[in-house]
Amino acid sequence: MDIVRAFRIVSIAEATSFLLLLLVAMPMKYIGDMPVAVSITGAAHGALFLAYVGMVFIARGALGWNLKRTVLALIASVLPVAPYFVERHWIKRAGTASSLPA
Repeated sequence: MDIVRAFRIVSIAEATSFLLLLLVAMPMKYIGDMPVAVSITGAAHGALFLAYVGMVFIARGALGWNLKRTVLALIASVLPVAPYFVERHWIKRAGTASSLPA
């Protein structure tokens, strides 16, 4: 598996885990009195968050990202749906294009 494809997978997984944490696990904790939901989902999301941040640095060269785009991708990691945008508009296009953007 190439780096760009791995980054796409991690990006989607990280964004999905964040949404699950916010929209499923947190209500289960506070409404359903099930704190274990946050423990499990939070740990998975934490690991995926670290993987996403690491993949930003690993894949930036292959994607031809400058410092500004790299910083924006890192900022995207703390916003619930922003990694979907990164995957859709920055990673997917670069991974399928014959020439990489500067």
